[in-house]
Amino acid sequence: RHDAMIKFFLLVNKQGKVRLAKWYNPYNEEEQKKVEQEVQRMVTVRDSKLTNFLEYRNGRLIYRRYAGLYFVMFVDAADNELACFEAIHFFVELLDTYFENVCELDLVFNFHKVYMILDEVFLGGEFQENSKTIIMNRLAAIEELVA
Repeated sequence: RHDAMIKFFLLVNKQGKVRLAKWYNPYNEEEQKKVEQEVQRMVTVRDSKLTNFLEYRNGRLIYRRYAGLYFVMFVDAADNELACFEAIHFFVELLDTYFENVCELDLVFNFHKVYMILDEVFLGGEFQENSKTIIMNRLAAIEELVA
């Protein structure tokens, strides 16, 4: 059985509310809630002067904060932290382009679109596409189909 590079991707606000959770490895519902609480406690109280990489369980948490939102990835300990850090930024840039200056309310009220964008970037826990143009064209085609 092949484990995904990214075990899960979480989007948490400063108050600890999970705005997005994508699980690439199997976790039961109880374990998901436990992980969400642990990650939220670790990331939201961390001093901004410290690194954005944390040892967690048998891997590494990599996160970036944008305004009041924390974008968090859990990956294998052997994975390239900077590549993951950059992948988070790429995802945020896509959100910003798609929603034209994204804010937390865009993510809450259009969560299905956020998952759609996430699925265009990461597939099965692996970085899938790194061209903003290709992804934006795919999203436009999907919008045309559902309109």
